[in-house]
Amino acid sequence: MITKALNKISQITTATLMIAGMGVSLLNTPSSAIAQTPPLPFVSIKNSEIKWVEKENGIRSAVIFGDPDKPGYYITRNIFPPGVMSTPHSHDQDRFVTVIRGTWYAGTNANWDTSETVAMPQGSTMFHPKDAVHYDGSLNDEVEVQIIGMGPMTTKYIYSNIGKFGKPRKMN
Repeated sequence: MITKALNKISQITTATLMIAGMGVSLLNTPSSAIAQTPPLPFVSIKNSEIKWVEKENGIRSAVIFGDPDKPGYYITRNIFPPGVMSTPHSHDQDRFVTVIRGTWYAGTNANWDTSETVAMPQGSTMFHPKDAVHYDGSLNDEVEVQIIGMGPMTTKYIYSNIGKFGKPRKMN
């Protein structure tokens, strides 16, 4: 899995270098031949300005930037109350998760068994490859994570009959 993540990072780096090379070649192009587009403004969001939405079983969620349902980059945050995890699911796009506060627990199968999770303390980052089944959340304390991905993104829940979030229990 680490190899796949490193390959993905390598692909992103290669694409960035290609784009940078295109920018250098544009320097030799007369300015009248380049479309004039206004620069994007800086966007600053203070923690006190985040607009949280209450979800199932006490989960709070906020879109920080972009929109996961539309094309382009997005940043979201989730706060998991103590003892609540997402049910096993997958996404159709790669995602990067960073633990902002607390200890986040992640399982990489459909079992929803807390004994099979990895503890990720504050500051940890995890790459979620597209279509990989996983579950995650809090065991003992409130935890906040930030997710960065590319939209549009859809989520497929393995046990859709039990909801999106809840108290984990071994399913297999």
